Amino acid sequence: MATILGIESTCDETSASICIDGRIHSNIIANQAVHGKYGGVVPELASRVHQQNIIPTVEQCIIDAKIHKNDIDAVAFSRGPGLLGSLLVGTSFAKAFALAKNIPLIEVNHMQAHILAHFIDDPKPEFPFLCLTVSGGHTQIVKVNDYFDMELVGQTLDDAAGEAFDKTAKILNLPYPGGPLIDRYAQNGNPRKFRFPEPQIPDFNFSFSGLKTSILYFIQRNTAENSSFIEENLADICASVQDRIVTILLNKLESAAKTLNIKNIAIAGGVSANSGLRKSLQETGDKNKWKTFIPKFEYCTDNAAMISIAGYYKYLQKDFTNQDVAPLTRWSVE
Repeated sequence: MATILGIESTCDETSASICIDGRIHSNIIANQAVHGKYGGVVPELASRVHQQNIIPTVEQCIIDAKIHKNDIDAVAFSRGPGLLGSLLVGTSFAKAFALAKNIPLIEVNHMQAHILAHFIDDPKPEFPFLCLTVSGGHTQIVKVNDYFDMELVGQTLDDAAGEAFDKTAKILNLPYPGGPLIDRYAQNGNPRKFRFPEPQIPDFNFSFSGLKTSILYFIQRNTAENSSFIEENLADICASVQDRIVTILLNKLESAAKTLNIKNIAIAGGVSANSGLRKSLQETGDKNKWKTFIPKFEYCTDNAAMISIAGYYKYLQKDFTNQDVAPLTRWSVE
């Protein structure tokens, strides 16, 4: 029996989870409302709030799992990629806990953990499978050959899909975080009302900087003619923007799946909580006779359950790190 404590602190969520023999028994997430008035995450503030949240979050996850801290066999933590100040809090806590309890320390790649969230619940994907990993900082297509054998097939050359959602929300004067709000408004809008360009990027790579610029110019042009344009067309704008981002993602994913002849397809990361993407993946999967895998909402955004499940599989392989380990702001999924 292996009981793993997982720690997640890459950005602005402080999270702790207990995984026992591959099953999640608790998953606590402490969010940070302080960033709302700034329109985005402020790294210095994020690290300070992590310091306040880390101990009560871990204590609560242990209570919810109905175990004692002495029952924990190893500590897994997000080593990166992420914000340095935020990572330092989680890394330092994990190292101190492991040292105090004289138990193994397990470093986890945050992006690999997003993918391995698919092994928390059934049905679990079979190897190899393709995973579209989309978040505020990353947009990648990854070929997953085994739990920790992953190949980067395609990635964004500039901005991430999640950033395109958030920047669009800012242009529309929606409060932070704006991505979920665009999804909410889009459900009552016409996705064909306004048309935005699809970038012509070679291979399986992405680009969202040009799309963001076209959305900005579109809004500026129309609001100059009608100051109430956003208010009168908010749902349709959101639906049209979301439709374009989703089609960009799925067109590349579909092309990669056909080229690599892979029928097991998954999505992961914060943007995988988007209802438009989830629905479109299912429809594209049905058309191509794929087996599609979509995580539960609670395992899409940053959470420690995905860290503890990744830590569990590393524990089985005895893949441990030492007290000299330091956070990595950049760390390839490969």
